[in-house]
Amino acid sequence: MATWRSMTNDDIHGVMRVADIVHAELAERDSVPTERVRLFPEGCLVLKEGSQVCGYAISHPIRYRKPPALDSLVGEIASEADQFYIHDICVLPNLRGHGYAGEVVDRLLAVAERYTTTCLVSVYGSSPFWARFGFKSPDDIDQALSEKIRGYGDDAIYLERRNRD
Repeated sequence: MATWRSMTNDDIHGVMRVADIVHAELAERDSVPTERVRLFPEGCLVLKEGSQVCGYAISHPIRYRKPPALDSLVGEIASEADQFYIHDICVLPNLRGHGYAGEVVDRLLAVAERYTTTCLVSVYGSSPFWARFGFKSPDDIDQALSEKIRGYGDDAIYLERRNRD
């Protein structure tokens, strides 16, 4: 049975192995998860089965509707960050369908409660999964955000949910 736990720098090699399998077309350098775990460790988790990393989650606060471009470093968490961003949730294909992704979304949304909204970029047609958690595409996305989202692939969709009023 696999379990989620906090990500450490020792997990980065395993995270990259999972990313190479699941996100071959959306590759990011290992410096991206390394930076995120340093900047916001409570938003970075790994799914472990025995000693193997079988999935991961990366999330952190951002300024409203300013998600980072794919494969980019953010440098720091802005002091005026006012939205929570789920950068990636990834589970190896052989462990899908067991509720692991839903479990980690619930954990991340608990962290996100201190922000009014949470956002993400849905890829690979995953928006129905995200809709289960209240995420939907807003009607008022500006041109700059639209262009950034295109960098995540042709099927990428920006989604948001309200955490609280």
